[in-house]
Amino acid sequence: MAKARYPRVQGRKSSSSTLILTMLLAFSFIVLILLALGILSIPSTSGSARKANDLSSIVHTSMVSDGDDRGEEQWVEVISWEPRAFVYHNFLSKDECEYLINLAKPHMQKSTVVDSATGKSKDSRVRTSSGTFLARGRDKIVRDIEKRISDFTFMPVEHGEGLQVLHYEVGQKYEPHYDYFQDEFNTKNGGQRIATVLMYLSDVEEGGETVFPAAKGNISSVRWWNELSECGKGGLSVKPKMGDALLFWSMRPDATPDPSSLHGGCAVIKGNKWSSTKWIRVNEYKA
Repeated sequence: MAKARYPRVQGRKSSSSTLILTMLLAFSFIVLILLALGILSIPSTSGSARKANDLSSIVHTSMVSDGDDRGEEQWVEVISWEPRAFVYHNFLSKDECEYLINLAKPHMQKSTVVDSATGKSKDSRVRTSSGTFLARGRDKIVRDIEKRISDFTFMPVEHGEGLQVLHYEVGQKYEPHYDYFQDEFNTKNGGQRIATVLMYLSDVEEGGETVFPAAKGNISSVRWWNELSECGKGGLSVKPKMGDALLFWSMRPDATPDPSSLHGGCAVIKGNKWSSTKWIRVNEYKA
């Protein structure tokens, strides 16, 4: 009579169980290491569930500088997901802000807007500031700033237009508009504008906010809400502060225009407003 082979089957089962247990222990060990390093986190379930776009739930993330001591803490603050908007605090030094202002002052002219019918620039009462363009890569300081913008946005320097420096005096403003184009003429070089970095070169005593009237979320939860003008309280707003940079995306991740990126510049009520804008294209922009 053939002998039963049950002991061998039990041996195989025991080996399989040991292998599974070993894999589970190894997986648990890896998870513990990731948690300890902060690479993996466990969502908090305390308190009531957060509503989508509740800005009060957003905390700032510290940025590690590359050894350039600006005398101020540099950190990025998420202020909105519709549109996607972020404020990089102390992005520019005071010296860099003053350098851009002094570079632009002798060349300032009345600002224009794009005619959607022809794609050409034209005068308009919706934009009453003065401004000028600085050629991309024109000197070392400008190149350093453009490289920093590239690092911030993860977009190549070559996709950016030249810096535009703007000056708003008391009463001057820019009505809400989109930075993306609605004509074919302006997208021939570099394609559509995908993002904007707006750098504030001066403080403004009152007014001059950048406002997003179509933004979704808890707009009053921004830390500077009580300092805003009536215009600023008409949507999600950023108060100008020398050295800060506002990044917002005019296109969604699926490459369609984002209507919530509608934005404007509130009228300056007291003081002067200097800013510098970098528009970034989907493709390389031939400067």
